[in-house]
Amino acid sequence: MPSTKKALHFMSSALVTATSVGVLGFCMSTQWAETTMECTMKGSSFSNGSAVVTLKLFEGNMNRILCPLFGGQEEFPVIPKLAQTTVVTPIVLHTLVVCLLALCLLFSACSILISLYNSVSNPYETYMGPIGIYVCSSLSACFSVVALVLFVVNVIVTSMAEDLVQLYSGDIQAELKNKSSELKLGYYLVLLYTGLSLFAVALIYMYDHAAYTHRREQERPTEDAPKEIMMY
Repeated sequence: MPSTKKALHFMSSALVTATSVGVLGFCMSTQWAETTMECTMKGSSFSNGSAVVTLKLFEGNMNRILCPLFGGQEEFPVIPKLAQTTVVTPIVLHTLVVCLLALCLLFSACSILISLYNSVSNPYETYMGPIGIYVCSSLSACFSVVALVLFVVNVIVTSMAEDLVQLYSGDIQAELKNKSSELKLGYYLVLLYTGLSLFAVALIYMYDHAAYTHRREQERPTEDAPKEIMMY
């Protein structure tokens, strides 16, 4: 059986990682971004409409006011609707974001299992020990950061929101300008997930470092022993 200190550290790591999974699960179901833009009929100089695109990871909301002639509010599935547009980059980036977050959940689940296993047993220093937690939690943190970067690029740099508005405009071409985007709660919660994943690594590192230091103290070379003992 592992020591009480080891059990506490690994149980704490499992609890922190489980909390991060709950945070990530919630953020994947809430709003990530909102993009607002002015909308006019193509060829007209009079700007009298607007469009607001609100995005979650899997669902979106389109609110058009006189854009370009009429308005409306629609709910839509993000990935299937992006597949209907003529531009490939937005759907590729959005799909990558979803896949990376799914990998985050997978590696976090592995980290929890390894932590629980170490809290009740003493495995060797393999992938089922601290090394496994370092790898799984670190990959989760890295993938979440990459997902955040890709999502920002997709919202701000690409024409994802404009393509969605054009899709709902039908045969009447809309001219869209003055786009502004705002990141929502779901996006920022991923930062919390990243921090919790790194904190889980820190908990195991503190135990591992203390255990390594203790082993080194017990394995001192004989030259560090008192002279009286060496003479004896």
